[in-house]
Amino acid sequence: MACWSAENATKAYLKSLKLGQKANEPDVVEFVSALAAGNNAQLMVVACSGAADYTTLALVAAAQQTGGRVVCILPGNEELYMSEKVLGVTNLRHIDFVIGEAQSLVLNCYKESDFVVIDCNLENHEGILKAVQMGKKQNGAVVVGTNASAKGSWLSGGAKTQLLPIGGGLLVTRIAASTIERRRSQWAKIIQRTRVRRAPVHLRRPF
Repeated sequence: MACWSAENATKAYLKSLKLGQKANEPDVVEFVSALAAGNNAQLMVVACSGAADYTTLALVAAAQQTGGRVVCILPGNEELYMSEKVLGVTNLRHIDFVIGEAQSLVLNCYKESDFVVIDCNLENHEGILKAVQMGKKQNGAVVVGTNASAKGSWLSGGAKTQLLPIGGGLLVTRIAASTIERRRSQWAKIIQRTRVRRAPVHLRRPF
């Protein structure tokens, strides 16, 4: 993730206001959209326990500001059919729907995701969080857990997490950049500095 962009966050928030009028939990939609856009998220993944809802569209609003991509992981074909009815045909072209087990997909296919929304009604929601933490995060990541009011165990996972009283409760966790990627970045800076400081060598013709 790049540095915080107040402009992206504001624009995504304003777009999500229209979505919030239709959503059951408008505060969640607006918060998620602004948070993803403000962090300049590029690969946004949402893991649903049922059909996709307006939280997925909140990520679409954010992606329109950051130029990012939205992936929605669903449990099965029935949830996909229901998602198409809820979200509408015009919004489907902005979302990549994938059917499968979220923890495995995040770990193996979307390890570079930098913004992940997890429905805490999923039985293995903590396993999905661990899969995100194990991924390759060059600039870190943000994980948001929805419907989290009764899911206190996530808070004891050791990561920097906040429980926000928004909607059914939101858990927001920040994951630092991976150590390997950070070291590579530091080595690159050292090499670049060395090259810059290296003075030119002038060869003189012998007399």
